[in-house]
Amino acid sequence: MTETTPAGLDGVIAAAKTQAPGRGLPPVHLWHPEHCGEIDIVIKRDGLWFHEGTPIGREALVRLFSTVLRKDPDGFHLVTPVEKMKITVEDAPFIAVRVDADDGVLRFLTNVGDVVEAGPDNAIRVEMDAETDEPRPYLHVRRGLEALIARPVFYELAEMAEEHETGAGTAMSVQSHGVWFPVGPTRAHSS
Repeated sequence: MTETTPAGLDGVIAAAKTQAPGRGLPPVHLWHPEHCGEIDIVIKRDGLWFHEGTPIGREALVRLFSTVLRKDPDGFHLVTPVEKMKITVEDAPFIAVRVDADDGVLRFLTNVGDVVEAGPDNAIRVEMDAETDEPRPYLHVRRGLEALIARPVFYELAEMAEEHETGAGTAMSVQSHGVWFPVGPTRAHSS
């Protein structure tokens, strides 16, 4: 790190701001800085971001941080060309807060402004919560980062679902970009 580069949270903010609007996401997958530390940022299960125990109330700042978020084998990090700061993510880093169906495509909006089309590169998956035995649906957003699909949005998917044959049986499923995604339990084929 050079003396002109701010460290910690200020450094992350400064580096993220260098990405000009309209140019897309920063290439965090190409950045491999040597410096690695931890920063007291927690993304709660409900998608709220906290810094040192206090909610980050500025939506623009949360969106900015989300653009430099990366998932590595050892966890989630905010990454700049010169720093890699580990953060805590309680579940998924994002929440899918809206879905629109248009001409065979399911288009989701996340709580940080990402628009994601479900399909071969962005799968929908559903896990059962071990504590509540309720479905926990997720959408792949980018490079291993997922969004928990909010309950009202999941209800919309359930209303769109149709019975679809899978190798294991029949499941209520939704289709996007020609790919079927089960959103309900699979009923085994009867013999």
